[in-house]
Formats: sequence, structure tokens, C-alpha cells
Amino acid sequence: MAAAAVVSVSMGVMKPVLSKLATLMGDEYKKIKGLRKKVTFLQRELRDMDALLEKMDSADELDPQAKNWRKDIIEMSYNIEDCIDDFMQCIGQADNKAGILRKAFKYLRSFKNLHHLANQFEAIKAQVMEASERRKRYMLDQSISVTATVAVDPRLSAIYKESASLVGIDAQKIELINWAMDKEQQLKVMAIVGFGGLGKTTLANEVYREVGGKFDCKAFVSVSQKPEMIGLFNSLLSQLGLATYSHACQLQDPINTLREHLQNKRYFIVVDDLWDLKAWVTIQYAFQQNNQCSRVMITTRNGDLARSCCGNHKCIHNMRPLSVEDSKKLFFGRIFGSQDACPSELKEASSEILKRCDGLPLAIITMASLLACCQPTRLEGQWEYIKNALAATKFAPNSDYEDMMYILNLSYKNLPRHLKACFLYLGSYPEDHEIDRVQLVWRWVAEGFVSNSAGQDVWDVADSYFNELVNRCMIQPTYDDDNIRVPIVSGCRVHDMLLDLIVTRCKEDNFLSLVNDHPQAVLVEVQDKAIIRRLNVVGSGREDDKVAVTTAVNLAHIRSLSILGGSNWIPSLHEFKFVRVLSLEFYYGTNKAIDLTLINQLSQLRYVKVNGWGSKIMLPCQIQGLRLLETLDLSGFGVHGSSISLEIDDAPRLFHLIMPDNSMLPDWIGRIKSLRTLSLVWLPKDSLEGIVGLGELAALSDLSLYFPEWCAGLSSATWMAALSTSLDKLSNLKRLRVYPNGSVYRVYPNGSVYWCCDALSSFSPPFLNLLELVLYGCTFSRVPRWIGCLCSLRNLWLGAKHVLQEDIDVIGTKLPSLLTLTLRIPGIPTGRRIVIVGSTGFSTLKMFCFDCDGTSFLTFEAGAMPALRELRLMLDPDGWDKAAPAGLRHLPASLEKITIFSKGVVNKEPIRSVFQEAADAHPTRPALTVVPVPPRCREEDDY
Repeated sequence: MAAAAVVSVSMGVMKPVLSKLATLMGDEYKKIKGLRKKVTFLQRELRDMDALLEKMDSADELDPQAKNWRKDIIEMSYNIEDCIDDFMQCIGQADNKAGILRKAFKYLRSFKNLHHLANQFEAIKAQVMEASERRKRYMLDQSISVTATVAVDPRLSAIYKESASLVGIDAQKIELINWAMDKEQQLKVMAIVGFGGLGKTTLANEVYREVGGKFDCKAFVSVSQKPEMIGLFNSLLSQLGLATYSHACQLQDPINTLREHLQNKRYFIVVDDLWDLKAWVTIQYAFQQNNQCSRVMITTRNGDLARSCCGNHKCIHNMRPLSVEDSKKLFFGRIFGSQDACPSELKEASSEILKRCDGLPLAIITMASLLACCQPTRLEGQWEYIKNALAATKFAPNSDYEDMMYILNLSYKNLPRHLKACFLYLGSYPEDHEIDRVQLVWRWVAEGFVSNSAGQDVWDVADSYFNELVNRCMIQPTYDDDNIRVPIVSGCRVHDMLLDLIVTRCKEDNFLSLVNDHPQAVLVEVQDKAIIRRLNVVGSGREDDKVAVTTAVNLAHIRSLSILGGSNWIPSLHEFKFVRVLSLEFYYGTNKAIDLTLINQLSQLRYVKVNGWGSKIMLPCQIQGLRLLETLDLSGFGVHGSSISLEIDDAPRLFHLIMPDNSMLPDWIGRIKSLRTLSLVWLPKDSLEGIVGLGELAALSDLSLYFPEWCAGLSSATWMAALSTSLDKLSNLKRLRVYPNGSVYRVYPNGSVYWCCDALSSFSPPFLNLLELVLYGCTFSRVPRWIGCLCSLRNLWLGAKHVLQEDIDVIGTKLPSLLTLTLRIPGIPTGRRIVIVGSTGFSTLKMFCFDCDGTSFLTFEAGAMPALRELRLMLDPDGWDKAAPAGLRHLPASLEKITIFSKGVVNKEPIRSVFQEAADAHPTRPALTVVPVPPRCREEDDY
């Protein structure tokens, strides 16, 4: 098999350097003697080198001299940027209040400083000149062979294909469903076996979705190659509605809890991506051997492991590659929408490409996604290029892994240059980790990977990068609720084979260094690297984690530090002079002492996230002087029930602020006028200054608030009026979420903790671009009239004592983009029934939740909610009117499931029997699930 082409992350390195050189050419620095001349030289040389690096990105193969030159240029670019950052820190940033010229002259007045600065620039100049001479000596411009590149469709949003990866599995799914639903009473273990990329997880998930609702309880967990067992068992506990354990507990604690819970239940559990027998031996202890027809399904690449797990059941399904016809259906469906739409001039090339994909769904969908992004004007040439690239490679016999890696690498090589660094950055996360979309794009921006070209907002551009990777199937999107599949993804996962590719490329380019709980592997990975730029530590709490990191890594030039899990290594901040991204996320119960009191000395910080529940985290009383800080996320700070006093000053670029738990809305909030995101702040009980300050945040687009439990010193009407006035000024809001006090729980049926929010009924909200309105803690007397003006709204949670038919009509017809709706009516409604018919609208609604004890007051007539996929009903068994909504059979064929949330731990059978009869009357017989909601469950956790 031919050597894979070396591709570059050079844009992610060179772009920030060129940007900072442009800053030094600005008017603020022009009076510093000799600076402009030196900078002009560097700009000219580095632009030429960047052009050659871009050419190298498109090369079929680089010779050893070119590879070495490229690697040296990348390292040199890092060093130049560090030097510029050092210089700017010493004399001040261009927007520093102190006055840049005064600081510069004060700094340069010292002969020592002037001599040091001159030496630094001369050393950089010498490096650049030497690199330029090597380029000419080796004639690198002439030695690079470039073939036609695949251009990218410049669309900004991904195309979401609901069934793109489900082609050809129907027959296989039926076999597994029959095994799961047979009458055998003993616990049965079933296995799906197959090579990576064949679709084992997709098949298991489809079976899980189809039959899971027919069991008392269900869960789906991923194991990975290096499973962290406490986290895995906590995932099971959480999905089963049980309390989780800290990572300091004994392994038998969660196992015993699971065994006790499952003892008399019929359960269905999927254990995805099982790698070795040792992990299975531990996991299986949690599964009770009862006689309730329970089922466990595993997916694995190892046939011997499958046989060991299944024992005498022999329920082993070997995944089959797609047939020629199914391969074509998947391939052409992804590109053209249907198999018949393929132009005749592309059929020969497509036949050769599909032959190389050999029926592997991951390979087919990856190649199809690459070709779907081709420019229409160059379509035939680009397809020929892909065909020839695959044909030129002699695939090894019986080497599915290497063949697949070549195909994936070809897709990576043909990523547009601006996406390569973003894609490789996903190597910062461990296998099977669900990566939060928002946090990821914030980190991309902080790393300097995103350009706000053509006047576009940099955050929108970063979102479009994410969408492009989804569109190319380089990442797998995850949703807030997979059963609804609303076209707004909450995050992503990386297929383990693509993660292998990422790790290989990261090592090759010294892009980031990974440290896990295998110290010897760490030393091998980093021993030949002079400088580590990005360090990611994934720890399990082993005592030797600290030894592995401190003996292997030079910390001085690290620009990104990420610690995830239970690592024993806690760094001292004074070591990180150039750090831009600092992400510290420790397991619950890790009990670390995290000292961040020196954080104000890290002048290059752009992104800070701290999540250390149960740990002692120390912050300075004031965050100040971090003039480049963009994101400060302290949501996981401290212990629940505590609060801190924190002030932020001199942070002119702070865009995203997520406050620590129990933080009151600070009086100083109005000074941070750059804010776009403000989350998890509590409205104060005795001060209006912070509430009034909200109105100063004109750029705010995402706001999350907690209402207090009581108002000491202020009447609720007073601060509600102040809040209404402030909200009236926030014309850029896209998401508004309001929660009840975090320590307050629901009370049913009387003594409700919901705030009466009629003060918000009369104001005219200016946020006409609002996408999400979640008013968890609010109850209106009537549905506010202004709801019908929010024509862009996608998600709505609304509570009202009285809901009239005209209110339903307004919501259904005036909100054409609505995807999810939760409607809460306290107790049993009085007056007329709520009737939903075809003329009521709701043409795009995917999920409807009716939170009301009087479920019989809801009626569906023919044509109601034509796109609905899930119906949720929330009720209190003590006040419930013991009837299902009328006309459930009229809901559309797209309805997949009905979920009943029962408040309090109760006998589910009376509830199930009523709603099962109604579900069975529906033509498609949707799955029914009854979920007990613990009585002390926080409002936002109910859904």
C-alpha cells in the first residue's frame, strides 16, 4: 500500500503569526524605532513560505527534505508567535488603557531590555533567512507534484440525511429483534460482530430504538479500548434514573446498586464497542440473572470475545458488507438524493470508487460526502481524481484496516485547508467521548483556527466549520434527543478509525501530545519532541500519572492544556507563560486542590473552563488584566450549595461567561459590554443594579437565569419589572432560558414553586430572532400575546394557568419553525378542551410535551401535528384524571414513541395499561415508555 500523503496543519500555525505581524505594522507601533523594517521583512518571507506550505498541503507525496523543511517552518512559526506575544506583553497590547507608546518607551529605555529585544529579532531573522536559503537550495517549489484538488461547496450549514447510514440493514435488524423479543425467560446475551466501519453501532442503535420501549428499563453504553469503569457504570445508573457515584467510590458500590435495581425488572441494555474479555467480566456482574426475559446486546470486532460473552445462547450476528445495490443506494442517495439521479458520465468512475469501498458503509458514506462537496463546474474531473487516487494504490489482501485507513486519509487530505487544524483538534478528546459543540467552536476560535473573513461573525464562521465536518461525515453529530432528530446538533463523536487517523497525524506534525494512564507510552510519544505545544491529559487517578507528565514534558511553550478525568497531576500556573486554552475537567469526587490564584498572570489566555465538582478550587477575588480572554466557564466550580465572590475587570474581549454554581447576578455585569453568552446566574434578592445592568449588554445572544426562591428586601413585582425593562433592550437575543431556584423542587398539586410572571405579559420583546425560549420557572395567567411574534422560534417551554383554543392556534400557525413544544397547565384545566387539528398548524413540530394532570382534556383530530415523532405526557398520579388524550390514533405515521413522565415513584402498571391501549390503537403502534420522575427532581432535569 502506498505511503499516505503528509498533509498539513500549517494554516492553524501560520495564520496567527501573520495576523500579529499585521498588528505590529499598525499605527500604534509605528513610532517604535526599527520595528516596522523588521516586521516588513518577516511578513514578506513568511507569506512566501505560507504559500509554499499551502502547495504542500495539496501534494501527492513529499520527499524527506520537503517534510523536514515543512516541520521546521511550523516550529519556527510557533517560536515567532511566542516572541511576538512576549514583546506585546512587555510593552502592552494595542488597546491597552495605559497607552502603548508610554509603556513601550518605558520598557525600551532599559538597555538590557533593548538589547534583549534586538537579539530576539535578529535570531528570528536569521532563522527565517536560513529557512529561505534551504528552500532555494533544495528547489522545493519545483519538487512538489500537485494534482487537482477537490474544491469545497461553500455552504455554511450541514445537510442532515436522516437515513443515510441505515441502508441495507433491515433484514439484519429483523433477526436481532426476533432474538430480543422471543419468549426465553433467562437473561440472554446477544452479539453483533464485525470490522470497524461496517455499521455495528448503527444496527445496535436501531434495534435499541425499536424494542427498548417494550422493556421495563433500558440503557445504551459505550465501552472503548480503555474503559473507565466507574464512569461506565455511572452512565448506566443515570440512564436508569438512579443516583451516580463519585470516582472515589469502590467498584462494587455501583455494581451492587445496579444489581438491586435490575433484580425484578425486564431490562434491555446495549454494551457498544467491547474490546476485551476482562472488561466484560467486570461489566456482566451488574446484570442480574433473573427470569424476566431480559436482554443484553454487545457489539465487538472480536468473534472469540462474542462467543465468550454469549455462552450457550449462540446469538451471534456477523455483520455483512452492503450488497452492490445497497452500496449504490447509499452512495448516490448521499450525493444526488437518489440512485437514478447520477449523470451518465459519472457512472464509470462511481463504479470504480464503490469497488474500492468494498461494501463498507463508513467508507461509502465518507467518499460520498467528499464527492457531494465538489464544485458542480468541475464535477467530472474531481470524480476522476478520486477514482485515480484509489486505483493507484495497491490494497493489501486481507487488510481491511489498512484499506479503510487509506480511504479515510484520502478524505482528510481533501479537506479544505481551513478545516484540517479544526479536525485534528478533535484528538484532544478520548475515544467515545461526546464533544460539546459550543465548547468545541469556542476552543477553535481561541486557538486561532477561525477567520472572520468577508465581515462574517467569527462565531458563525466557527459554526459553519463544524457543519462542514458533519456534512463530510468526518464527525458524527449527536442530538439533545436522538429520537427527535431536530436539525440542530448539540455535539459530536469521532469514529474510532477516524480517531486513529487523527492521532497518527497529530504525532507526525507535533500538533498535540496525548498523555493517558500508560506512562511508558507517554515517554515514547514525546521523547523526540523538543517542544510540546498542546498537551492533553486523560487520567484515571493513578499515582504514576504525575510522574509520566512531569518527566516527559517541557511546559514552557504549551499554548493549550487540557486535563480530563481523574489525573493526579495538577500543574502550577506559573509554568504556562504562553497558554491560550486552559481546560480542567475532573471527575466528580476526585477531591483535588486546584490553585488558580495566579491566573491573572497568564496574559495570553483566551479560553478557560474549570469543572471540578468536589474539588477545592481557588480563584483570585478579581479576574483582571486578561485582555484577550474570550471564554470563562466556571460552571463546575466548587461544591453545590456554596457561592463565591468574583469580580471581572479589564476584559474587553470577554464574549462567553458561565458563572459558578449559586452565583448571584453581579452588580458589575453591565461593564462587560462585549458579552454574548451569560449563563447560570441567579437574580439577586436585594439589589436591582445587576438586573438593570443586563440592559447594557446589547450584544447578548444567549441568556440563562435562575429565579430566587424568595425576595428579601425587594418585591417580586419590583425586580420583575426591572427584568422586563432590561430584556426589552436585548434585541440580539437568540436563546433565553429561565429556571426556578436551583434548590427548589416541584410541589404538586398545590403550593407550586412557579413564579407568576404576568409582569412579562405586557411588554413587547424586541428579540424577533429568538430561536429558543424556555421559561421553566414561569407561569402566566394567560399565554402572552407576544409569543405569536417570535416567528423564528424553534424550541418553546411555556406554562399558563389558562390556555384557550385561540392560544393553541397562535402557537401552531404563527411559529412556523417550531420543532419542540412543552406546554404546562397546572392541575386539571377548567372550561373547554384543547383540540389540535390539521388546520391548527404545527407543520414542523417533532416533539410535543403536555405537562398536565388532565390528559383527557387534550384531543387530537385528523391531520394533527403532521411531522410529530414523539409525544410526551407529564402527570402526577395523585391528581391524574386516569384517561389518555382523545384521538391518539389520528397522530401521523411518523410518531415513533410515547413517553409518560410520572411524578413520584409509583406503580407504573395502571398508567401503562391506560396508555398502552391508546398506543396500540395507533396504526404504527409507537413504543410506549413510562418513566418515574423522582419527587425531588430539579425542573430542568425532568426533560
